[in-house]
Amino acid sequence: MKPSALTLIPRISEKSYALAQANMYVFQVPTTANKAEIATAIALQYDVTVLDVNIIVVKGKVKRSVRKGGGTLKGRRKDIKKAYVRLAEGNSIKIFEEEQ
Repeated sequence: MKPSALTLIPRISEKSYALAQANMYVFQVPTTANKAEIATAIALQYDVTVLDVNIIVVKGKVKRSVRKGGGTLKGRRKDIKKAYVRLAEGNSIKIFEEEQ
């Protein structure tokens, strides 16, 4: 997959805002992406210098629902892959900056 074609979705949460203070940003990325592709995509899309990329795969939760006629259905949510990206000193991504 081309790094320019990667869909990077910023993960907005209290934890991601706290990490942004330490120059680390969190993105949801395609499950097929690797560290090199993610680093290149972030560098191209946000014009920053990437120092480090850590990846975690979050397994989808098992969900149950009840049928109309009785009985239950079991399903599972999709797995997601999150990338924790550390940038060089002096670089930042505007999406994560708090409004003062």
